[in-house]
Amino acid sequence: MFGSFAHIIPAPVDAAKPPQDVPPPTPINFPRCHPQAHSQDGPGPEQPLALTSLLQGIVRPTEVSLAHFEALGVHVIQGASAADIIPDPAFIPDFGAWDQLSPDEAHSTNESTRRLLNAGNLSPGCLIYLDRKRELSIPNEAAFRAVRRIAAPKGQSQARLGNSFEFFRHLEVFASFWDDTSVSKSERAKQDAAESGASDSAEAGTAPVDTPTCWTFSRTASGNQMPPEYRHNIVTAFLKLVAYDFGCNVSAPRTEPRLYITSPASSPGGSPPASSGSSASSTPRSSYFSSGCTFIFRTPRTREAARAGIVEGPLAAVSARHTTSFPPLRPAPAAPTSSPAAASAAESPGDMSTDKDSIMDLARELVAALLTAQHRARQGKTEKRIGQDAWWATKRRWGGGPGGPIGREIEMQSGADQTIGDKDEPPTPLAASSPAPQSPSADALVAAEGPAAPRLDLPTGLRRPSRATDVVPLMAKGPKRLKKSGNLPVYDNYRRVRPPGPTWDSKTKYAAIGRRSGTDYDDVFIISSLFHHISVLRVRVPDRLLEVLEGASLDDSEPVGAGDAEGQGPKSWGRLEVWRSPWYDFFKVEERLAAMQLIWSMMAYLMRKEEEAEGGEDVTMENA
Repeated sequence: MFGSFAHIIPAPVDAAKPPQDVPPPTPINFPRCHPQAHSQDGPGPEQPLALTSLLQGIVRPTEVSLAHFEALGVHVIQGASAADIIPDPAFIPDFGAWDQLSPDEAHSTNESTRRLLNAGNLSPGCLIYLDRKRELSIPNEAAFRAVRRIAAPKGQSQARLGNSFEFFRHLEVFASFWDDTSVSKSERAKQDAAESGASDSAEAGTAPVDTPTCWTFSRTASGNQMPPEYRHNIVTAFLKLVAYDFGCNVSAPRTEPRLYITSPASSPGGSPPASSGSSASSTPRSSYFSSGCTFIFRTPRTREAARAGIVEGPLAAVSARHTTSFPPLRPAPAAPTSSPAAASAAESPGDMSTDKDSIMDLARELVAALLTAQHRARQGKTEKRIGQDAWWATKRRWGGGPGGPIGREIEMQSGADQTIGDKDEPPTPLAASSPAPQSPSADALVAAEGPAAPRLDLPTGLRRPSRATDVVPLMAKGPKRLKKSGNLPVYDNYRRVRPPGPTWDSKTKYAAIGRRSGTDYDDVFIISSLFHHISVLRVRVPDRLLEVLEGASLDDSEPVGAGDAEGQGPKSWGRLEVWRSPWYDFFKVEERLAAMQLIWSMMAYLMRKEEEAEGGEDVTMENA
């Protein structure tokens, strides 16, 4: 009777039976592109093009090479410690002393460990840190049981995830694509043997009745098959564990993040064509590189601004990439080399000129850092739209034709219609003095339709409407005009010659939060993620480099030998220094705790009170 409903009820799944037909795991090989800038004492390598022209010549990501990093002066320091990544180590808390505190001592000393932030509130203390440490120290298997609502083994209590529930929920999804690295290979082999033995015993019918069910969390797919948004979700959930307590949030920008590059006015690339009829003076050429990064913003102080979606910052950028095709580390050749310089070059794993994936990965991180520096440099400035007063945004260049209707307007025209006009002219409103067209009378419509059809009798109680009332006078009040909302038809919007739309977010208060005052550079932090790992980068972006990217050219007031835009001699901005922390594994407890401590120190430095950090004097609080 109910045989047709058998496909609705899922078949029972044996928890102890390992999954079948699992693809091989994705190898984990990190990018090894670590370019080193040349010394500033001597002249660097000659560049045939200016920096902006060299960068604007990139069309595809595969065209990025080490020459572009040399033009920027990129200098990467690999495996930097927390004291090197944080510009002022005084803002790194003493986590070792906090770890030794008992619960009673943590409650008593919590207020003394809190500092005043630039948002007006206090930073989290040791009590919040111990809570985050306790939550992240939960073993993966116990956390996955709590996420799946699986009962804990006998004699053990259910794990309380607290604020880290979202993080472990995404980490449990990761376990379906990546092997849990917290379990050693020997332990995993023992588990696989036990699972296979339990499944064989269950199939043979010799398993005891009171044998507890062995729930396992095994990988069912390869890492390169994981959707990219999963990595964004777990990084966002991990950062929110610390950012929320500092009054910040991780959110995607409303406008596409773009690194804008503008060539100098003297560059020949921006000259208008001869047919445009413009002056012979050249105009700057603007282009951009898109990025899929998100940002850490500061939440506004007022509730009304927070409800309106206004954010402040950005403080840092989050770059999660889904590239998994990095080549493995090649062993150094065993043959002896003739010179120590050649030996060091052979042993250096950063000289990977043929590894395009590593070069493109570093380029994506640098694009995120430079565009974040551009956003932070917008503080106190107004947007200047690209193409404003430019020839291509003001001059008509449709080939010099006679104009007239285009596209669907030709099909809509009839014999009684009037010519709409030049397609390059803006739409003109209907004149008030023009007489409104009159609707035809009902008798004229009946005469035009010809002889009437034979009328059939209707049932009793129904009345047939007259032919005169069937006609609705549509044109009695004249043609329907456009609404006053300013929305133009598609063709009228296409005809308008204007610069591109605004690129700044109207609900973002751009500010360089956490920047040292009186410096000519900005330390930009990037939270980078690959595979199931996370790393923190500090990129020191000079203000001079931002000026060059925005189209600034050298003037006569700059001292000789400071470098030029053509790449001859030392660069005027020095070099672009990058400090990279080690890669921390989300699956390993000790590594994700180290990553949490580093992000805690980064947020404490960025959200510091500037007067407290540099002045060292008592600060008079408002409304105290």
